[in-house]
Amino acid sequence: MHSPTSRIALGGGCHWCTEGVFVSLRGVARVEQGWVSSTPPHDAFSEAVIVHYDPAIITAEDLIAVHLETHASTKAHGLRHRYRSAIYAFTPAEEVCFAEILKRLAPDFSAPLVTRVYPFAAFKPSLPEHQDYYRTDPDRPFCVRFIAPKLAALRKGRPGLF
Repeated sequence: MHSPTSRIALGGGCHWCTEGVFVSLRGVARVEQGWVSSTPPHDAFSEAVIVHYDPAIITAEDLIAVHLETHASTKAHGLRHRYRSAIYAFTPAEEVCFAEILKRLAPDFSAPLVTRVYPFAAFKPSLPEHQDYYRTDPDRPFCVRFIAPKLAALRKGRPGLF
């Protein structure tokens, strides 16, 4: 694989699920799992991942589309501050780009997206024993119930990404 030159941070509910999806994609070099915050007033940390990827193999638009398809991107969540549906941009230019991508993809969904683009402010990694959660034991009940079905649907709908 080429050296990754880009990264994107994504919040989509449980970071174990989000990590399990993105580590499986072609062009993704690594995924850091933990909590991300933005700038005030959205500075509460929420579960998220930072995806390091090679844009020559997979695009930011592909990653955002996968993100929207594999979590509740159209539903309010009772713990939305912790499980916020978000795309975090590392630069102002990315913030504009990601917002445009989100706008382009929105018509593909039957309900309005709750996903928002925020500026990235900080990251706190998960404990080491929680990193690479799906790959270390895909037979855990949580993995079988939540992550495996997402991956199966994604492989069926977007086989070119694997």
